[in-house]
Amino acid sequence: MATHEDTIEIQSEGGSIAGTLIAPATRLPGVLFVHGWGGSQEQYLARARKVAGLGCVCLTFDLTGHAGTRAQYETVSRMRNLADLVAAYDVLARHPEVDRNAIAVVGSSYGGYLAAVLTTLRPVRWMALRAPALYMDEGWELPKRQLHRDQDLVNYRRSVVPPDANRALRACTGFEGDVLVIESENDQIVPHAAVTSYVDACVHASSMTYRVIKGADHGLADEEHQRAYSSLLVNWLREMVTGARAGPVAAQRPSAANAPSADDEGHAVEGSTAP
Repeated sequence: MATHEDTIEIQSEGGSIAGTLIAPATRLPGVLFVHGWGGSQEQYLARARKVAGLGCVCLTFDLTGHAGTRAQYETVSRMRNLADLVAAYDVLARHPEVDRNAIAVVGSSYGGYLAAVLTTLRPVRWMALRAPALYMDEGWELPKRQLHRDQDLVNYRRSVVPPDANRALRACTGFEGDVLVIESENDQIVPHAAVTSYVDACVHASSMTYRVIKGADHGLADEEHQRAYSSLLVNWLREMVTGARAGPVAAQRPSAANAPSADDEGHAVEGSTAP
């Protein structure tokens, strides 16, 4: 378990003596969950409760244009949603029990895209991306819905995108923390090439874990696939949190996968796990 130490003076008869007070590090890792386009925080509440059981402070939230602000669905931009994410991060980081050097961000689809960009704006130690979507850099201030009319995102996502040609991928190249990337085998919205773009971009990651959920579609419509994702995410976070508690943790400051080969819990396939 991580500890912190304080050098102290102990008053004794006739003078003082030196001492070192050693105590467990009491602050907890923080985990920020970012839902996908058209979703809501409801999709992550059950998972957040499981992760909280690992000894983490978790935060879920609704992006502008969703849930209570659904009226802005047609007009909200990526710029506004990124501001939402930064604001949510800051709330989590200010929590008195959160270790600011041990914050994870977990994002699905559009939320994964925003999560990657966040790492250039705030310190993030761990990044977990499920079916992370790709968008062209142009039109950052335009309504997000308009991008699907103005940009040929279907073809854009069918080819591996060079990291220097995309804001989210550039963020991944600079990220030095631990990364989990999860792909759905039958994803028609975020195909294999788009996921590979993210995996390939994480060239400086401390570790890269890549998984494919067999038979799953983009939205994980099958309950079995939902359970598989929850299992992969919680187990990975448990490993990360356990490692953090074994010693000091330093957050990463802002600044290619092969074909799957091994079964994981009967649901997912491992692509690569690199030190």
